Amino acid sequence: QVQLVESGGGSVQAGGSLRLSCAASGRTFSAYAMGWFRQAPGKEREFVAAINWSGISTDYADSVKGRFTITRGNAKNTMFLQMNNLKPEDTAVYYCNAVRSVYDPAYLYSWGQGTQVTVSS
Repeated sequence: QVQLVESGGGSVQAGGSLRLSCAASGRTFSAYAMGWFRQAPGKEREFVAAINWSGISTDYADSVKGRFTITRGNAKNTMFLQMNNLKPEDTAVYYCNAVRSVYDPAYLYSWGQGTQVTVSS
């Protein structure tokens, strides 16, 4: 059974930084592209960033380019999102998932519980 566990969220002021972590189990995730998504109150879940199986190729939503960096751990079943220069509009619950590919981030498994990020102005 696939398990996706996100952590690292919190409350920060605008301009601050957070580092999110994702731990995936139940499959050989080293073969999968992985992605981060977020859902703000009253809005649909949206794509944030994706990374391929090797960690070489990445893609980002325009709203986070230059501020967020997605990486994979050496074990490849872990993934991180370094978020710098956070803005109030980044406030959301952040989720991770395996995706079809870096440039086709259709998610593959059920969502985990997510991790809350709150940015105050």
